[in-house]
Amino acid sequence: MMKEEIREKAAAISEFLVDHKGLEVTTIDVSEECSWTECFVICTVTSLGHLRGLARELWGLLDELGLEVNNRHKAVGDDGWELIDCGDIVIHLMSQELRDFYSLEKLWQKIGK
Repeated sequence: MMKEEIREKAAAISEFLVDHKGLEVTTIDVSEECSWTECFVICTVTSLGHLRGLARELWGLLDELGLEVNNRHKAVGDDGWELIDCGDIVIHLMSQELRDFYSLEKLWQKIGK
């Protein structure tokens, strides 16, 4: 079961993403199935510009929450998927096409069963 502090931080991230026009924001508790993280926060972005802007804006919130980003880099890629590894929370900002293709929610539900 996910720790309460992590659940609260993931909820703050989710709320931020919704407030910044992220679509289908969901949190998946993977703490029982995964040894390297507690949860995934997954969000669909509407364009490459939206992805870049959202990732850039998210850095400030992550700093406020005291989350250290393990894979911080200067530029967001242009493949439509930005993975932000904060240790206990891993954030996936994805285009609709990539989200549909990789279907992380279904994948992790199957692993948990």
